[in-house]
Amino acid sequence: MGQQVSEAGQQEQRGALIEASVAYDGDSACIAQARAFTRDFLTRVQAVAGLPVSGRVMGMVPLVVSELVTNAVKYAGGPCLLSLEVGQGAVRATVWDSDPTLPVARAADAGRVGQHGLEIVMAVCHAFEVHREPVGKRITAVVMLADTPDSDMSRSTT
Repeated sequence: MGQQVSEAGQQEQRGALIEASVAYDGDSACIAQARAFTRDFLTRVQAVAGLPVSGRVMGMVPLVVSELVTNAVKYAGGPCLLSLEVGQGAVRATVWDSDPTLPVARAADAGRVGQHGLEIVMAVCHAFEVHREPVGKRITAVVMLADTPDSDMSRSTT
């Protein structure tokens, strides 16, 4: 079953940083749980910390998390960790999984059905990073909190 394994740091504030993290068992149900966890986190950021969270951010960050966790479930087939941080005007969503294979964005293909998740993430994020870890990999996507004309433009790095 897709069960949330553990949750830490529901709302830790260290200066300007607010963070929360959760571990999942890797079942497909954890994708929806991760989206809900992200929406709850952003709601708390707005309500408790008083930071403005736009409708764009409330929609975009759960989408990014959903795509990253979906890839972890689909390709790593085991546990994954989700960490969310707000600081310096941005939301950082980081997903760790146990598969060391680094993701590669595929070439655009209008005829391809599915497998567009990484393309979507890279298109809507301010920054995108992939790091190999001693076990597995860590993928971080950054979404700006401010609704500016360039806030949803891709400035991706790998």
